[in-house]
Amino acid sequence: GFSSSKDGISSEELLSISEQLYESDTNRAQASDITLNPQQSVSSSEAKGREDRSPEPLFSHVNEELFSKPTYAAFVKLLDNYQRETGRGEDFTAQQLKEQDNFLQEIMKTKVLRELYSFLNKKNRYSSEEEFLADLKKMWFGLYSRGKQEEDSSGFEHVFSGEVKKGKVSGFHNWIRFYLLEKQGLVDYYSYSYDGPWSSYPDVLGMQFSWDGFFKEVGSAFIGSSPEFEFAIYTLCFIARPGKLCHLSLGGYKLAIQTYTWTKSTYDDGRKYIATAYVA
Repeated sequence: GFSSSKDGISSEELLSISEQLYESDTNRAQASDITLNPQQSVSSSEAKGREDRSPEPLFSHVNEELFSKPTYAAFVKLLDNYQRETGRGEDFTAQQLKEQDNFLQEIMKTKVLRELYSFLNKKNRYSSEEEFLADLKKMWFGLYSRGKQEEDSSGFEHVFSGEVKKGKVSGFHNWIRFYLLEKQGLVDYYSYSYDGPWSSYPDVLGMQFSWDGFFKEVGSAFIGSSPEFEFAIYTLCFIARPGKLCHLSLGGYKLAIQTYTWTKSTYDDGRKYIATAYVA
């Protein structure tokens, strides 16, 4: 028979592990933690119009006690470590590298990441937690060059912190980042083009916004999820269905994640960096 060192991950297994990860996200926001004010919905053709149809902020209220949970606190520290313009090289201090390790160590303590590791371990993708952590660090935080040789980008920066490329917002799929910048007056929410079927958190919203004058036509984001949940879901899809649509189930509802692999450089004998990951 044909055997591979990497066991395939079936569609059924993806639906089942994603439900498990959803169930085990105990750090997610509760209904009373967030009050959203989505205001104006638009069609996908209207979304291209760059029109601010919502005078109020998207977040009316967020219970900031959430941000003192260890994984949230470690996550927020990472957000100011990046130059958002592509073409400007990232140059991490020792402190910033330590913040990356700290974030990974904190999320590994959660049930979400332990379940993801256990699943990938059974599938012969990783033989130890140390190997898993080391790979997560390179896959998400390893630097590559979106422009010429600048080492200006990483999967983490693109997906969670956001970048500006050719005058447009690129990536930026995280609600915590959005909330913190909106609160500072640096993000202006315009409208939404998709509101998921969930009546609790995490919810999913596809929205239009401007970041310091740079436009994002559709930025899909989980709302109210913990950083470890998003990190786990995107990692799962990147490993199981790199560059393809990855079909999951969360709280009984179907959802698809699209990931892309970075094609211009690799690490550790051909392993791929994350170029992007988002709710499709």
